[in-house]
Amino acid sequence: MLRLSPLLFCGFLWAAPPDGIERELDVRIHMRDGVELSANIFRPATAARVPTILVRTPYDKGDEVTPNQRAFVVRGYAVVVQDVRGRYDSQGVFEPLRQEAADSEDTLNWIARQSWSNRRIGMMGGSYLGIVQWKSALLNNPYLKAISPVVSGCDDYFDRFYSTGGAFKLGQRLEWMSENLRAPTFAKPDFNHFVLNLPLRTSDRVATGRSVDFFQRALDHPAYDSFWKNLSTREKIERIRIPVFSVGGWYDNFVESDLEAFRLMRKNGRAHRILIGPWPHNMSYDFTGASFGPEAKLPILGLQLQWFDYWLKGEPSPSGLPSIANPPARIFIMGANRWRDEQEWPLTRARLTTFYLSSRGRANSLDGDGRLQTLPPRGERPDQYVYDPTNPAPTDGGAVCCNPKVFPWGPFDQRAVEKRRDVLVYTSAPLKRPLEVTGPIRAVLYVSTSQFDTDFTAKLVDVFPDGRAINLTDGILRLRYRESIEKPVLARPDQVYPITIDAGVTSNEFGRGHRIRVEVSSSNFPRFDRNPNTGRPVADERDLRRASQTVFHDRRRPSHILLPVVPD
Repeated sequence: MLRLSPLLFCGFLWAAPPDGIERELDVRIHMRDGVELSANIFRPATAARVPTILVRTPYDKGDEVTPNQRAFVVRGYAVVVQDVRGRYDSQGVFEPLRQEAADSEDTLNWIARQSWSNRRIGMMGGSYLGIVQWKSALLNNPYLKAISPVVSGCDDYFDRFYSTGGAFKLGQRLEWMSENLRAPTFAKPDFNHFVLNLPLRTSDRVATGRSVDFFQRALDHPAYDSFWKNLSTREKIERIRIPVFSVGGWYDNFVESDLEAFRLMRKNGRAHRILIGPWPHNMSYDFTGASFGPEAKLPILGLQLQWFDYWLKGEPSPSGLPSIANPPARIFIMGANRWRDEQEWPLTRARLTTFYLSSRGRANSLDGDGRLQTLPPRGERPDQYVYDPTNPAPTDGGAVCCNPKVFPWGPFDQRAVEKRRDVLVYTSAPLKRPLEVTGPIRAVLYVSTSQFDTDFTAKLVDVFPDGRAINLTDGILRLRYRESIEKPVLARPDQVYPITIDAGVTSNEFGRGHRIRVEVSSSNFPRFDRNPNTGRPVADERDLRRASQTVFHDRRRPSHILLPVVPD
């Protein structure tokens, strides 16, 4: 028989629970419009007022305290875990693009009124749970003192729906919807069934068995217009006053946005710490195609405990990351497999180094004659290929989301993709000494197409001495957005355009004897949707047309990639 320690609590003799954790399940919290959201409360068995960690989730709060939550309770925190509006035990309609700021505000105010709260609150969690934190931080609620978003990003357009080049993030968006928003009696369909569906406008029904309002609204706004700017945290990030400790991964879909938020927050003089490791969307996932050594593992939970101890309890920060006094950024350099502290992002000491695309007009596939060189090209024949959207170049790993069993993520050998004739392959000579590339990757291409619109892609690859071609980062540009992501302009067939492809961010040391490779194509499917090449609105298009593509690399049109090389 368990012996419970009696405590005097609110004038009554009270028995502490055997594990020292007081539980309140399915507590109803009223929102300003009358909707009730359901929350679980786990707190220390004490009469003292304590700080609180708030976790707001669309993935079911359950009724058990998780190991991470337990660690905070044992440390002297209350933990409130809430189902967001329209999910599981909470009332209302799930509207992820609009609901989270006001609901977070009402929940924070409710916590501050509770007898066990000392009115100092932090928020934590990853992915959607991190997006919720950014929305909350914009309001500068007086009780919210610090947040720790993980793999979350800060802009709905660029993170969840579209690339920086305007292509729709097809695979991850539909897979997430299929797993989380299916109609009650609708069986989960095959992944290939819904990503191949045309038109895109009806893909929500194929993936979930019903029309999804936020999906339809996203398709109504394919450009980065006022609809998206009004929703964006990034556009309003100067409003945020509270400190942020964010965590991301080089193979995560949100990493570029995580780093941009860090840059903007630091520019505005805010207390922001960031940690970027060699991880996908799930930091505990072990890759099958590459290993970054035991150094890649870090005690993230312990670092978050330190963070909140400092901001919610006023305890001195110890020497480990994210020390308040230490450099604000810690990044993992892949290839070298080591961590390094930095003061900024991007690194001002990195030298933008130009590597030019070169060939005799036959760079098609791994068997072609494409070269990557530091000398500018002279009079060279352009490379050509046909992009057929009925047979697109496939995605093979990379910074995708959200189910690796269905849509694999991370580093993979790209040689199977590089065998295709519609993939141009440019490879450097073996390196005589290691070369570190850390920062944003940009490809500047001179291109033409036979259609009014099409896509161009670029991928950075690390080629090992044994021939393995491991992807680092990639990007895509929808040609109608070559001038601006805000205002599309169709192309004129066969006219040459200079374009810049945002190929993402990375940190990698190309080892001695390794080679640098760049792939150029017109599809990366199903990471991004297929451009039908008609020039008409993509969401409602059923017709797929071939496009004849040309990439120029001569004295007047020197196509190249810009790599931020970090000196020894």
